[in-house]
Parts: sequence; C-alpha cells; structure tokens
Amino acid sequence: MLARRPRDPLQALRRRGQELKQQVDSLVTESQLTGALEPSKRRDIYQRCIQLKQAVDENKNALQKLNKADEAAPVGNYEQRKEEEHSLLEKLACQLQELAVGISRKDTLKVEAHSDKEEDDTTEDDEDEETEETGGEEEESEGDEEGMQEQASWKQAETVTYIALGDFAAQQAGDLTFKKGDILHIIEKKPDGWWLAKDAEGAEGLIPRTYLEPYNKEDKLESSEDSEEGGEEDGEEDAEVVDETAGGAQMKQRTDSHWTAVRKAISEINTVDVLATMGAIPAGFRPSTLSQLLDEGNQFRASYFLQPELTTSQLSFRDLMWDAKAGTIMSRPSRVSLILTLWSCKMIPLPGTSIQVLSRHIRLCLFDGSKVLSNIHTVRAVWQPKKPKTWTFSPQVTGILPCLLDGDCFIRSNSSTPDLGILFELGISYIRNSTGERGELSCGWVFLKLFDASGVPIPAKTYELFLNGGTPYEKGVEVDPSVSRRAQGSVFRQMISVRRQPQLLVKLRSLNRRSRAMLSLLPETLVGSMCSAHLLIFYRQILGDVLLRDRTSLQSADLISHPVLATFPLLLEQPDVMDALRSSWAEKESTLKRSEKRDKELLKAEFLLVYHDCVLPLLHSTLLPPFRWAEEETEAARWKAIADFLRQSRENEGSLKALLSPDGVHKPFDLSEQTYDFLGEIRKNSG
Repeated sequence: MLARRPRDPLQALRRRGQELKQQVDSLVTESQLTGALEPSKRRDIYQRCIQLKQAVDENKNALQKLNKADEAAPVGNYEQRKEEEHSLLEKLACQLQELAVGISRKDTLKVEAHSDKEEDDTTEDDEDEETEETGGEEEESEGDEEGMQEQASWKQAETVTYIALGDFAAQQAGDLTFKKGDILHIIEKKPDGWWLAKDAEGAEGLIPRTYLEPYNKEDKLESSEDSEEGGEEDGEEDAEVVDETAGGAQMKQRTDSHWTAVRKAISEINTVDVLATMGAIPAGFRPSTLSQLLDEGNQFRASYFLQPELTTSQLSFRDLMWDAKAGTIMSRPSRVSLILTLWSCKMIPLPGTSIQVLSRHIRLCLFDGSKVLSNIHTVRAVWQPKKPKTWTFSPQVTGILPCLLDGDCFIRSNSSTPDLGILFELGISYIRNSTGERGELSCGWVFLKLFDASGVPIPAKTYELFLNGGTPYEKGVEVDPSVSRRAQGSVFRQMISVRRQPQLLVKLRSLNRRSRAMLSLLPETLVGSMCSAHLLIFYRQILGDVLLRDRTSLQSADLISHPVLATFPLLLEQPDVMDALRSSWAEKESTLKRSEKRDKELLKAEFLLVYHDCVLPLLHSTLLPPFRWAEEETEAARWKAIADFLRQSRENEGSLKALLSPDGVHKPFDLSEQTYDFLGEIRKNSG
C-alpha cells in the first residue's frame, strides 16, 4: 500500500486559514450580543479574540517564511495564491483587532461612567481625578459614534504620519534613508515590521517601524498626561490579573557570594533619596539590583553560561556530551524549557525633568526568592511621547531589526528548587542634567513562580503582573505610593486605582517539537533571545566538535587555535555585532539549496566562513567604537560602521578587499584572538 503523500505546505496553510476564518466569523456573530451578556461572558469572548489573533499571526509568520522551493510538487500561480492567503489573514487580524477594541471600550465606558457619578458627589482637589473626569466625559461624548468607529478598519484608524526617532541608512535596494526628526508618510504597514513610507521630497522605500513614533503637529506636551489617564487601557489585553509575588516564594536572608552587589545598591540609597526628595523619581524607585550584579563581573552574563560545565570531579563535561549515532552533541532536556513573550508595561511612573532617560528596558533572570540562578538577560523597550507610561516590546524580530528589542525569550533551567521562577526588573538608564552623573534605577520588579505549591508547572498563558517597588529583597514597598493614597473612597475609585497600578504583561508559551529539539542543544541553564538562538546552537555544535570529536586526547588541556570559539562569547555583550552576524547568515542561508540545508556539516562549514568574513573584521576594526550601554551617539556610530562594512562586503562579494584596503585600520594582533583556553572559560560545577 502506497504511503499517503503529505499535504503541500501552502495547501496546509490555506486549509488552516479557512479554519481560522470560520472561527472568526463565529466569534463575530457571538460578540454581537455582548451588550446583553454578563461581564464574565464578555471577558471570555475577549480572551478567545486574543487567542485567535495570535493564531492568525502565527499563520502569517509561517506564510512569510514559505518559499516555492518548499513545495513537494510544482504549484501554479504560487505567488498569487500566497498573496491571496496573506490578504485573508490580514483581514482576519483587522477584524479581531476591531472586535477586541470594541469590547474593551464598552467595559471602560461602564467603569468610567460609574466613576464620574461618584466624583460628582466629592470635592477633592486632585489633579489626576480631574483628568479622569475629563477623560470620562470625552469618552461618553463619543458614545454616539462608537458603532461607526468599530466598523472602521483598524489600519485606517492608525496614524499615517510619523516622525523619525533616529537616523537610518538604507541597507539594500528598496530601503528609504532618513534622518532623526524627518516627517514620514506611511503608505503601507507590512506585518514583518518594515513599512512602506514616503518622505517630504516624495521618495518612497521601506523603513523599520521601531524608528518611528506617531506625529501630530497640534499635540502639546501638557496633553500627554491627560491622554494617558483617559486612554491608557485601549487596546490592552484583558488578561488575568495575577499578583504572583503575594503567593510566591518567601524572601530569604541573602548569604550567597553576590550579596555584595545588593549592599552596593543599598549604599547608593542616599543618591536615590536626593532624587526622590527633589521629586525627580517616585518613592518606590531604587538602584537597579540586577544591573549591579552585571557590573560585578561575568558570573551573571550569557557568555559565562554558554560555556560547558565540568562535573564535580572536574575530569569531564557535565552538559556537553557526544552523540556518536547522530554525529553531534547530545541533546539535553531540562526541567524548565519554554518561550516567554514580553508584551508591554503600563502605568510606569515618569521621572522628573531634572533627569534625562537614556534607555527603558527590562532585565530578567531565573530566581528562587533569594539568589539569581542564571544569566541576566536584557530587552530594551520602546515608548511613545503621547503614552510615556506605556512601554512596549517587539516580539519576533526579523530582518536587521536589533535583537536587543526582541521580546521573545527562551528560558531553560534544570534547577530542582521548588521556588524556581522568573524575576523581572524594569529599569531606566539616566543622566542627571545638573551634574552629568549616570546611573540605572529600578522602576519596579515582580517575581513569577513557575511551579505551584504541589510542584505542577503553571499554565502557559498570558499573565498581567503587578509590580513591586524597592528591591527584590524588600517587602511591602509600592512603586508609586501616591496611587494608593488617591484610592481612598468608593469601590469604583478603588477599581480605577487598580487599573493605574504599574503592571507587566507577559505570556508563557509551551514548546512544539521543533523548538524543543532546537533548544535542547543549548546549555541546561540559559536565558536569551529567540532570534539569535540558532547562532548559539552553531557555537555549541562547533564547541562539541573541537572538544569532544577532534581533540587528539581527552586528557589534553592545551590551548586550542580556534578564533570562532575564542571570540564568539564577545558577541553576547555586543548585540549589534550579533545582529550583523544574524543578517549575514540569513543572506547566506537564502542562497543554499534544500539539500544543502539538511547537511549539518556543510552548514557548520558555511557558518564558519560567514563568521570569519563578517564578525572577525568588525571585532578588531578601529572604526568600531567600544560598546557602551545607553549612549545614543556611540550606538549610532557603531551601527553606521557596521552597516557600511556589510554594504561594502556585499558589493565586493566578501570582506577580503576591505581588509586589504589601505583605508582599513585594525587593532594590533593579539594571541587571544586565536586562542581558546577551555580550562579558563568553562564553568565549575556549583554542586
């Protein structure tokens, strides 16, 4: 009997698209009765709406990655069918967006209406409460137009004029070069993050959306706070609100080796007290604990956890073993292996005008309530001046968008502690206008336990977590105590106060078979960005080849001549160079045949060539300024140098011409560029 031929990839995606269309049509029909339904039923419809939106986005992403070469048999009108399917998914995404906004608006109007009625009976003179009344009245005045707004397309409702936040140089044909402050008219918003835009001179091209913010010449600075209170909740997911810290692990007294970082942070409280007294920061802000740990050395950096770990006897590797049958390193399952998506932070208090914010970001790591158990991973947030209290992230980074903005993170841990969880710390890097002093502050933290009291993993779903003030070793500190002070009074006032509490929205996702197999090749404990995970796997596979397969004697501890092993860990501390490698490898991979992509040895050989051609010249070029965190000028200069180098390499079919050019100046050669000392790099067993 002949085996059944598997369905072609495009056909399978089209079939899935039809299934999603039926579910969306059914949900839209059911939602027409939301006005008469109970609040719990509306929340259920809202959750289903969000889940369907995610399924549609996943289908769109799979469709974008699909190529004609993936088909088992020739397909007629392939590009036309693919475009039709993309249009269908885009339409479904717009329907779901409109539906979610409509349901959220109805709930918000009801709460605001009750709040306005209560406030009519009070005489408190509070600025935020006045803003709330204004926002409620404006929303009620728009109630008659609500039906028309819900039927308008989500794309049409978005702002079409944007202002550039920074300089961008075209990387390839079809890109549009622009400068910081340029006004750009958006023609088409593509789902991959690259939008078609036109500048003031009429030139058109593709631009990255993370360089933009909505532009309205009539906006005034004083209106930003008012619009924040009235419209903060629009478009936010109505996810389950969970205070994980309250039921989390008990905070224990710290006795481990990196308690010195906490003491150092506490010693800087005087500086924070000065800023708080000046009104420059809220009372719950503290010096960043995780930033202090990173400054202590490499113990909490990804480059350290990427190295192999020795057994207790220190005679062999504990987490790097050879699979003779597969001809590569052995996969290592771990107790925790999942994907975390950072969605947004909302109602984050604003610092005063006496300090300038250089970076908004979130640092996360594995934590047991008393000590950090993994590397500390950092993701930078983006924000808009019209909503300064809302931070957003960019999940599923593609193309050359910086991996520093990637909101999709993988989490791996083999720790057996029952209190294992993820510690999130929101932070800002700042500079004081008066003194020029730089520093980093924590804007709040939250601890999400990954197992319940009986040891069962928590479900993979969206969590909306309330932030705590102070440090992770302080209890009962609020980020902004003035919010709870204003909550005194009626039940409705307290309900609105809850909505104003600083919150973090994240989603835990379980792994499919392919993702699980891929991440199992990484170290048992590691937190990192999904967009660079495949590059880390290449490094681990090459590490296994050199240490386990090709070494003449497993008892030999001689230095190894291998520039990739010697320099790759540096990329984890220089994310822009990692982006250059990711971009160069993606270009190379697109030229490989399907049969070549299945040849693991050929892929590793091609990866080594790309690395030598791209990364090594950049790391040792004098044109690349040293990497400095949250320095806009340095980051822009590095990005320009990297972009120019990649462009020249592309034009000259390699970097050899640039390396031999008299215009290129490189740092003096050092043996460390070539030498991998695995005894000096590996991790000692912690017990």
